Amino acid sequence: MNNSLNNGFIAVPALTLAALSSVSCSDKHAQEQHKPYNIVYIMTDDHTAQMMSCYDKRFAHTPNLDRIARDGVIFTNSFVANSLSGPSRACMLTGKHSHKNGFTDNTTCVFDSAQTTFPKLLRKAGYQTAIFGKWHLESLPTGFDKWEVVPGQGDYYNPDFIEMNGDTIQRHGYITNVITDLSLDWLENQRDKNRPFCLMIHHKAIHRNWMSDTCNLKLFEDRTFPLPENFYDDYAGRDAAAAQEMSIDKDMDLIYDLKMNRHDKSSRLKALYEKFCNRMDSAQRSAWDNFYNPIIADFYSRNLSGKELAEWKYQRYLRDYLKVVKSLDDNVGRVLKYLEENNLLDNTLVVYTSDQGFYMGEHGWFDKRFMYEESFHTPLVMMLPKGLNRRGEVAEMVQNIDYAPTFLELAGADVPDEMQGMSMVPLLTGDKVDSWRNALYYHYYEYPAEHSVKRHYGVRDSRYKLIHFYNDIDKWELYDLENDPYEMHNIYGEKGTESITNDMFKLLDSMQVLYDDTIRFKYPVNEMCR
Repeated sequence: MNNSLNNGFIAVPALTLAALSSVSCSDKHAQEQHKPYNIVYIMTDDHTAQMMSCYDKRFAHTPNLDRIARDGVIFTNSFVANSLSGPSRACMLTGKHSHKNGFTDNTTCVFDSAQTTFPKLLRKAGYQTAIFGKWHLESLPTGFDKWEVVPGQGDYYNPDFIEMNGDTIQRHGYITNVITDLSLDWLENQRDKNRPFCLMIHHKAIHRNWMSDTCNLKLFEDRTFPLPENFYDDYAGRDAAAAQEMSIDKDMDLIYDLKMNRHDKSSRLKALYEKFCNRMDSAQRSAWDNFYNPIIADFYSRNLSGKELAEWKYQRYLRDYLKVVKSLDDNVGRVLKYLEENNLLDNTLVVYTSDQGFYMGEHGWFDKRFMYEESFHTPLVMMLPKGLNRRGEVAEMVQNIDYAPTFLELAGADVPDEMQGMSMVPLLTGDKVDSWRNALYYHYYEYPAEHSVKRHYGVRDSRYKLIHFYNDIDKWELYDLENDPYEMHNIYGEKGTESITNDMFKLLDSMQVLYDDTIRFKYPVNEMCR
């Protein structure tokens, strides 16, 4: 964390000082390098750690993603600052929380492309920069030597791309393959091979509505996945959780999400699903219909309802999701193969992450947004070049505002004082890290909007999490993550939690001051806070 932020600690209580302590960033690591490291930064959308086998072996098999972790590091406490696609990307690019970079939600904001971002600073440091795939910030990319991005969310089949000259063209194929093709072509044919580079490969996968490549349609059809323990959560003591509209049972659309389309059936999103399907060529559409038509006929013949229907939807959801993961993992393998065959791995940092986590039936949900663990967490694995010697698990808490200062330090570039993140380089060297942050701040803004998740902010330390839902609601939640890892029991206000609550209030206050969030809480007026 930069010095200007550390200066804000002078009047902070000792408890908070310990919670927010950090290491200073030096350039000794950059000076020890013979030449700057290349950076390949692969990011997906809505890929959750539960669906990577290096994190969780119950569901997915992701050998190429696992290879990154095996040959480098796997972060077990990686988080986002705002669990939503556009805001998360803005945090990543700027190294700042949403209220500082200005892109707080997907419905009202346009990213200020004039502000400082790490690709711009890498270019000043002599790097070639490129991004292919998803941008999702309403404005066009800046700070890149080459870019080609999809409009909005992009389409899984035969997607449109916006080129640097402003033209929009359609490219044939499945989007995950196409984005990888563009990235590898730039590596092989368009860059100056005598200069360092930062390549950002940003996939649409594994975003809703989980349309797989035709070659993977039949995968996982013989699998029956276990229900999460809290699939039938009743949300007792958690009013904001009860008000959401992201339930697999009630809100997952049979046609749009689960592809159960039939002429005599309708849904709110039927037209959009049919628009997606109409992008397919005849061979793609034939393979699609040949696979789904028997499933559609079987589904409607069974006339499911209640728990049977909810659990059928869950199984289809996981199968579709994992098929998209399979394409993603295969394409990560293509990138690793290119780097290896061209002798680039020794001097290239390969990063894989997602813009946030996702619910795979936990609490009965799909989607993200909440500060609860499954969406607050995000996977993060790094294959490390020579000179960065850490291996295995990294337990220190990191956040997506940390990527920008990390990449800049590795490039030997200065980290601007305005960046609020911390460089992760000290965690990658293999040297002993004497101190690091042990608490994180989160703020979600997009309400009212799709999925009806209330606005909230909060703090998390190594054991406890405090959340305040605000705007049209005023509710507090407190969780003991050691004894309640699935966040089923809100202990806020319970007898015996007074000291914990006060400590978390102080931590929240100090972090809102530290990060200069203008939306700040007032201590609830009750006995426990006096």
